[in-house]
Amino acid sequence: MTQRILVLCTGNVCRSPLAAAMLAREFPGGMLESAGLAALLGRPADPMATELVEALNLDLSAHRARQVTGAMCRAADLILVMEQKHKAELSRRYPLMRGKVFRLGEAGAFDVADPYRGSRHAYEAALVEIASGVNAWSRQIRQLS
Repeated sequence: MTQRILVLCTGNVCRSPLAAAMLAREFPGGMLESAGLAALLGRPADPMATELVEALNLDLSAHRARQVTGAMCRAADLILVMEQKHKAELSRRYPLMRGKVFRLGEAGAFDVADPYRGSRHAYEAALVEIASGVNAWSRQIRQLS
C-alpha cells in the first residue's frame, strides 16, 4: 500500500480535507495529509463541507488549512489533486514530483469543481465526485499492495 498520501486543492478547506478523511477511512494505517496551493492558512474546514461529511460519520473538526511545501511533496508517495490546473501548478513549483502527482478523478478523467462559497448543490456534487475518485484510487492502491 502507498504509505503516504498527500491530497491538494486550492484553499484546503473543502475538497482536500474531505478526500483525505475518506482516504484515511479506507487506509487507517496510512499517512494521509491535505494542503492547499493557496491555502486559507489556519482556517477550519468549511461549515457546509463539515455538515455534509458528518452524515458519513467523518469528522473534520480538527482540520486547519495548511500551505503545501516541498517537504510535504517529497515525503508523499502519492499526491492527489482536484484539478488539472493544480497538477500543472504543482509540477511548475516542484518539477521533480511530476511522476507521483495525479488527479483524484484521473480514472474517470474529471476535475472536482471547487464548491467554496457555492450552493449546497455544488458541495453535494463535489462530495459525489470526491467519493468516486476515492473509490477508484482505493481499488488501484489495493491492487498494487
